[in-house]
Amino acid sequence: MARVMVKMAELSKVILLPFIGIAIFLSVWTVTANSIETSLGQFPGPVAVVTQFENLYQEHVNEREKAQAFFERQETRNAARLAKDPSYEAKIRGYTGKETFWDQIVTSLVTVMSGFILAAVIAIPLGIWMGLSRSLQAAINPIIQIFKPVSPLAWLPLVTMVVSAVYVSPDPIVSKSFINSMLTVTLCSVWPMIINTAIGVSSIDSDLINVSKVLRLSAITHVQKIVLPASIPMIFTGMRLSLGVAWMVLIAAEMLAQNPGLGKFVWDEFQNGSSDSLARIMAAVVVIGFIGFLLDRGILALQRWVSWDQ
Repeated sequence: MARVMVKMAELSKVILLPFIGIAIFLSVWTVTANSIETSLGQFPGPVAVVTQFENLYQEHVNEREKAQAFFERQETRNAARLAKDPSYEAKIRGYTGKETFWDQIVTSLVTVMSGFILAAVIAIPLGIWMGLSRSLQAAINPIIQIFKPVSPLAWLPLVTMVVSAVYVSPDPIVSKSFINSMLTVTLCSVWPMIINTAIGVSSIDSDLINVSKVLRLSAITHVQKIVLPASIPMIFTGMRLSLGVAWMVLIAAEMLAQNPGLGKFVWDEFQNGSSDSLARIMAAVVVIGFIGFLLDRGILALQRWVSWDQ
């Protein structure tokens, strides 16, 4: 009986309490929205936002149908030309229709993960090195403390100018807008990973260090067998903080630079000024928050999977 009661209590914490919290939030949102009148009409409540999700999905379906029809027309035209002239070299042009809301979600996810992975490749090795060398930590720490609080809005113009000057190609593999957003994300998200990794490595138990010395482990083996298992929690704490920063930075960068993604979608809807704009912006806000939550849960799941002590 006691076990049943314990399981019921755990189930209520996992399902019932979150459900109650969400229900209260939706109720407050509905009441508040009904009392706010803006220049574009009434502030959108949950029902209006759900309606816009349906509209955004239908727009995505319609755009995909247009793209399919576009390519089918090209194939038909090329087939007719080849029938008349077998030496004709058929060309398939890309579809240049506007990105839908769902396309922009994918664009933002690809950009943020690219910038985050680049930051991790730089930050984790550097943080481990700083944690192992107090001299290096003393040398680099002032630089980190100076650049860590810099806003993405300050980095973006500099990144844009540098990329425009360096990334010059008549047929670029990826667009400059993608490089600009990715590098801005990297510059803003690299610092929490460096700091937490360095702290995690420098605070390893002295007994573990002594074991490594007694066994005369090589530097690489020492890092692999001693440093990483002991500092994994702090490394992933830094990664979680960095990914949260990266996601917020990306949305701001997309809004400011008008690069493709969710940030641009929000800004375009704000400039559009239609009666549905507020509901569409609120739909984007909900998606941005939900994706941020999923990214954080994903890093936490990855931490549990790679932890040596499990």
